Amino acid sequence: MDLGVLREGHTFYDHGCGRGGDVRRLRKAGIESAGWDPCHAPRASKIPADVVNLGYVINVIENPAERADTLREAWDFTGELLVVSARLRDELARLLGAASNEGDGTRTAAGTFQKFYTQAELRTWVDETLPDDAPPAVPIAPGVLLVFRDPARRQGFIASRYVRRRAAPRVRVSDRLFEEHKALLDPLIAFVADRGRLPGGTEVKTFADIAEAFGSLKRAMSVVRRVTGAERWEEYEAARRDELRLYLALSRFDDATNAKSRQRRIGRPKLSDLPEDLRLDIRAHFGTYAAACEEGDRTLFSAGDEKAREEAVASASFGKTLPRAFYVHVDHLDRLPLSLRVAESCARSFIGGYDDANLVKFNRVESKVSYLCYPTFDREAHPALAWSMRVAMGWCDVKSRDFSKSANPPVLHRKETFLPDDDSRYEKFRKLTAREEKLGLLDDTARIGTRDGWNETLTRHEVQVRGHRIEHSRGA
Repeated sequence: MDLGVLREGHTFYDHGCGRGGDVRRLRKAGIESAGWDPCHAPRASKIPADVVNLGYVINVIENPAERADTLREAWDFTGELLVVSARLRDELARLLGAASNEGDGTRTAAGTFQKFYTQAELRTWVDETLPDDAPPAVPIAPGVLLVFRDPARRQGFIASRYVRRRAAPRVRVSDRLFEEHKALLDPLIAFVADRGRLPGGTEVKTFADIAEAFGSLKRAMSVVRRVTGAERWEEYEAARRDELRLYLALSRFDDATNAKSRQRRIGRPKLSDLPEDLRLDIRAHFGTYAAACEEGDRTLFSAGDEKAREEAVASASFGKTLPRAFYVHVDHLDRLPLSLRVAESCARSFIGGYDDANLVKFNRVESKVSYLCYPTFDREAHPALAWSMRVAMGWCDVKSRDFSKSANPPVLHRKETFLPDDDSRYEKFRKLTAREEKLGLLDDTARIGTRDGWNETLTRHEVQVRGHRIEHSRGA
């Protein structure tokens, strides 16, 4: 629901629902939902639905043929979208401990079967198992894929992942016409802030009323620009162009399906295969699809260009810069220079998403992007690293490390450096760092990088950290 692919008015079917927890929660949220499970709900009906979920089912089916049949059966019930999730190999040691190989999977100490995948294996298996007319799967998180019925809707969803919702600017100059028709103009303002262009005739419900009141949408928008400031709307247009460049850069590697012929091919979809709103965006911002694709290519190539990467790091207005790496908080990725954004987008498109990661690390020497998870980033002054996931783009290689059970995990310092100075957390973090620098707590960088080394440093200086404040230890 957070992604907007399951909304009010949709029907939902959970194929392998277990004890039915997801079905009950969605019913409470107003979604018409049903589920079937061979163990817990064998008498329930298997029914078609707009959205079908196959959640952590295929990894427990021991017979490969039955596993494939289960996926195809779930697809047969799918009206608009199939959600497939499975366990990944990175989870094997953490979930199972002692286990033995059996068939193409693993036999656990409890005697149950589990089939673990890499992200690439899961996506390949789903694409090869489903019928040829099924569009390729879209990864949205490690071990989670979406398969859309409609190729155009698939492209629209992919493009939407690069969009940042923008708040409309404040009114700066009074205008009688604007105030009189503000309720009428609000949908137009929201649309143009998101899309950076005027809407088509069916894209805003108040289109006809606005045209009647102002003469045309263009005249109405001229009034809006006058009272809110033209420069903000130029920023919105530039931001939308960058979002489209990101989408077009990544779509170069898309495994696309033609909406009419249903033939698969690697590369960008044809303009006619895109949803109408995306086609209108491209024409408004680039003139032609060919020109837009050229912009996408330039954006893509900049991600692998070491000089462009270094220029981007140097021009970034925030972030922690080290000799071989550059770090930023995930909340502000959209404020980075475009070549860094496309590098991160490439990594994210491969793994699907970054779940609970707080920081993104860009390797300044190689084309590698890492996601770092500090669960207590906001609460603790020096949070411990729980896990990391590194994506090497050149080899499409993913490596994960789990620090959650480590007795001496890495810890974080100078948290404000990962944030822009207008972030609400920045000043609190900055004041703590200034105090720590004054006391000499950050001098021994080799020692303080781990929890034990940091605690030893605090003990040696006879201080302790409470929240985001430094206090002298009792008896010091």
